[in-house]
Amino acid sequence: MFLALVVTPELRQFLARARGGAARLIKVCIKDEQLVLGAYREPQQDWDQDYDHFLLPLLDAQEPCYILYRLDSQNALGYEWIFISWSPDQSPVKQKMLYAATRATVKKEFGGGHLKYEMFGTTEEDICLQGYQHHVLSCSGPAPLTLAEQELQRIKITESWVKQVKTEISVESKHQTLQGLAFPLQESAKRSLHLLAQKRINYVQLRLDVEKETIELVHSNPTETRDLPRRVPKDTPRYHFFLYKHSHEGDYLELVVFIYSMPGYSCSIKERMLYSSCKSRLLEEVERDYHLEIAKKLEIDDGDELTEEFLYDEVHPKQYAHKQAFAKPRGPAGKRGHKRLIKGAGQAIQDS
Repeated sequence: MFLALVVTPELRQFLARARGGAARLIKVCIKDEQLVLGAYREPQQDWDQDYDHFLLPLLDAQEPCYILYRLDSQNALGYEWIFISWSPDQSPVKQKMLYAATRATVKKEFGGGHLKYEMFGTTEEDICLQGYQHHVLSCSGPAPLTLAEQELQRIKITESWVKQVKTEISVESKHQTLQGLAFPLQESAKRSLHLLAQKRINYVQLRLDVEKETIELVHSNPTETRDLPRRVPKDTPRYHFFLYKHSHEGDYLELVVFIYSMPGYSCSIKERMLYSSCKSRLLEEVERDYHLEIAKKLEIDDGDELTEEFLYDEVHPKQYAHKQAFAKPRGPAGKRGHKRLIKGAGQAIQDS
């Protein structure tokens, strides 16, 4: 729906001449319920050099307007133009509504085939040269995807990456299947795991070096249970081995807990796939070669989950009593009354 205001003869004639390239910029305003020529500028340099120099001084912070700006590119009809609707926040609501309702009239009068881009702005940042460049990029980008389309896209990317990884894993790797990649441990990581097995340290954090295809030690600083949330990075995966010292039902226990932290989709698909695939082989090696008995294996996406209560409940899950199935009550003892037999059609009903 649009409002058909009167276009003055002066504006109509000027637009006809300007389409041939005589003008770089045309400002159209509404005066006395008519569309009038507000201002114009002739080209001096290339379109991008003229842009801010011509456009920004013509913008009124209190009054809307239309701007037609000529590019140097051409299509089958002639020069290509940008159509800009300027509607500042400070302008009266009635003016905003009037200009919004008249936009189609201006475009029709000028000729929609000449317009390459259409922009709307309430601040100078929206329609300055940088704003225009951002607008062009957004127009050339893919359309927004629905949640279902996003999930399908992630699946396709993951499948294609799996195929790629199967061919990219180097021949030096012990195993070449994603079901159980085995990157070798660096010496510093091996020493720390030995110390953890001897209970001389209580925490080891490891990371994957994707380029070298190795597992490296990040650090083995002394760590209490309350320190665990701070040990988990927010933007990258990690493997953690923690010696959990605590009391349970009157007994003092020191149990090794393995924590695999993966902060969701902030990590690349390649990282997620590699960390997930190396995890099982790492645990096998740790339990076999370093005699570390893993009491509990956890997977988290945020370090804030690692509270004292959470860790205790995971290591010692609460036991619930077996709930007895519902038993159907027995009927009353003794004689249950006469049976009644229903005869066929036309026969009497008799008591047995």
